[in-house]
Amino acid sequence: MGMKNFLIFLLFLANPSIFLHQTTKFVAADQTLIQKTCRNTLYYDLCMSSLKSDPTSLTADTKGLAAIMVSIGVSNATATATYLSTQLPTSAGAAANNNRTKLLRQCSEKYGFAAEALRASLKDLAEETYDYAYMHVSAAADYANVCHDGFKGFPTVAYPAKLGRREEGLKRICRVVLGILDALGW
Repeated sequence: MGMKNFLIFLLFLANPSIFLHQTTKFVAADQTLIQKTCRNTLYYDLCMSSLKSDPTSLTADTKGLAAIMVSIGVSNATATATYLSTQLPTSAGAAANNNRTKLLRQCSEKYGFAAEALRASLKDLAEETYDYAYMHVSAAADYANVCHDGFKGFPTVAYPAKLGRREEGLKRICRVVLGILDALGW
């Protein structure tokens, strides 16, 4: 062990709180950034709980926090698209022309497009083209609206309550991302 490393080791043994205290300050500063960032959004609690659920948020800058929320949105949209495809009838002839089946298939497609739009916004974030990121995140939220609006054209087909909760969840996630993008000052 070199003399320098030995002295550092002795310093640590003599006063380990020097090193531990610095780590605590670093984490506290990151928690502060998360709180400050989430205050710029419409859904503070959703923002805080989502970012706290991802351990990488503690070392992320504001752009990184936006990327984490976008990834959560991608997961949400992808899970909704998958959920909708599991709601389709399994036999081809059973309900191939059924309006509900058509709407569920279209909605699954729209949520797939929402996930693609959010993935595009990750690329935009990496390239720091925040205006395009904003546009793609807004488009993702709009795809959920398009799904809901499709049901309005068929008054006899009820809009599934579970889908309504998923729609609202994606739209809220997107609004959080938009708030974070606003904080980036593009």
